[in-house]
Amino acid sequence: MKLKKIIVPTLIISLSGVVQANSIEFSPVKVPETDAEKSSILVSQSVKINGRDEAHQIGFHTILRSGDKVGDRIFGQLIDSNGNPLLAEDGSVKISNNNDFASLLPIGNKLFMVSHFESRPGAIYITELNQNLKTGLLTAVNTKPADLSKVKGGWLHCAGSVTPWNTHLGSEEYEPNAELHDAKTGSLDRHYEAMAAYYGGNLLKLNPYYYGYTIEIKILNQAGDYDVIKHYAMGRLAFELSYVLPDQKTVYLSDDGINVGLYMFVADRKMDLSSGTLYAAVWNQISAENGGNAKLEWVNLGHATHSEIKQYLDQGITFAEIFDKVAPVEAGVCPDTYTSINAGYKADKYGRFHQCLKVKPGMEKAASRLETRRYAAMKGATTELGKEEGITFNQVTNTLYVAISGIVRGMEDNQKNGKANTKYDIGGPNKIKLPYNRCGGVYALDLGTDAAIGSNFVAKNMYGLIMGNMTQAYDKKSHIPVYQQPFTKNKCDIDGIANPDNLAFIPDYHTLLIAEDTGSGHQNDMMWSYNLKTKKLTRI
Repeated sequence: MKLKKIIVPTLIISLSGVVQANSIEFSPVKVPETDAEKSSILVSQSVKINGRDEAHQIGFHTILRSGDKVGDRIFGQLIDSNGNPLLAEDGSVKISNNNDFASLLPIGNKLFMVSHFESRPGAIYITELNQNLKTGLLTAVNTKPADLSKVKGGWLHCAGSVTPWNTHLGSEEYEPNAELHDAKTGSLDRHYEAMAAYYGGNLLKLNPYYYGYTIEIKILNQAGDYDVIKHYAMGRLAFELSYVLPDQKTVYLSDDGINVGLYMFVADRKMDLSSGTLYAAVWNQISAENGGNAKLEWVNLGHATHSEIKQYLDQGITFAEIFDKVAPVEAGVCPDTYTSINAGYKADKYGRFHQCLKVKPGMEKAASRLETRRYAAMKGATTELGKEEGITFNQVTNTLYVAISGIVRGMEDNQKNGKANTKYDIGGPNKIKLPYNRCGGVYALDLGTDAAIGSNFVAKNMYGLIMGNMTQAYDKKSHIPVYQQPFTKNKCDIDGIANPDNLAFIPDYHTLLIAEDTGSGHQNDMMWSYNLKTKKLTRI
């Protein structure tokens, strides 16, 4: 996700006196038309509960913006491994404008917010909040950056979730491609090299395998002391987020980028993500209608513990120590004993996705956790999905929801944006064959029991729930798309979703919240309320 906004919002809904909730109706928000409206925050002003005429007033409240000073700290200021402020070329302190997910964690009689900053180096801020008991409004009391030095710093912290045991579960998105790493100079690409600022510009203190994990922060007490860990046993991906199911062991992992996979981790013990078995999904397509419908099966990528994988990192492991790689014999064909895969996201600096790989003897565990996507593809899992984003869960129906930002590239059938192109399917099995839809959609996955896996929350299928609609209006003379006048900047239907990103579910109300992260789909990012029973979509 490429987040542009710098506001941490909170939506306060007062439900006092409501005994049983079964419906919720937000007042709709208009599509912004004027420049002033397009640069403003437009939000629902009221909500009705259970069909009553009485409307509860709601609104939008800014807790903090990047650069705000609370106490003696600046929210979003970036620091190095020694806790010193990072400085720009003009000597000013570096402040990230890319804040993303924020969790709310009640600890004793206090409330804390843990906030992500999607930067290289990344940052995570821990903020104590005060809540007005009459209005519900939250204000910041103090804030501080988390010290991430014991986990080698943070990398592009994207979305996240709150675990059932009340900890912050974050992410590191777009993992650097270790195959491109030059161990002698430390160079890889400009994105990776920006991370060197964390170590005073010293690239040799970095290893690409340090980044691309689920990160957990536990607030230990009301003083705001905390512990931080990267969960190496859960694998290394372009993590959007990890979402823990009610058994406190089954975790779904979304992988952002082009040609990626869907993953599930089953921990050995409740409330402990330091060891377990990792699985990758296989898409067996049934239909291409409405975003597609498929049965899912799960490929076992093996068991691992945190300490086993950390040992590889401590030894400074390299890509060449994990894989033997050779050139393809021809397009889509590898020499005997080598596995042909479409490696997907950032596979090659020349834009080539087809690779021929062999795991070196005894390196299967390292491959499964440090090169999770490549290893999954080698084991037969589907790595053709496009930009997986948010995940949420409906406990009443035992249904998981996953946002796919765009039905593109590998999800198409040897096409790119609806035109012939083999790059995104060559080398792989081409399991997903769907019509191009730049607007994306939200998918539903029905969960059930799998005795072999040892979980009651294993996805059996995956199908389109609500899809965005590409506009089809064209000027007949110039053949230039005019989309929906006067909204010429919107390439997706303004009355439907475009490039869904973060998701949330309101329990007992049958209501899914869908937030967008779109550029040309909609000129302005929108957030929607979708009633699963009535199928009503409301811009909120």
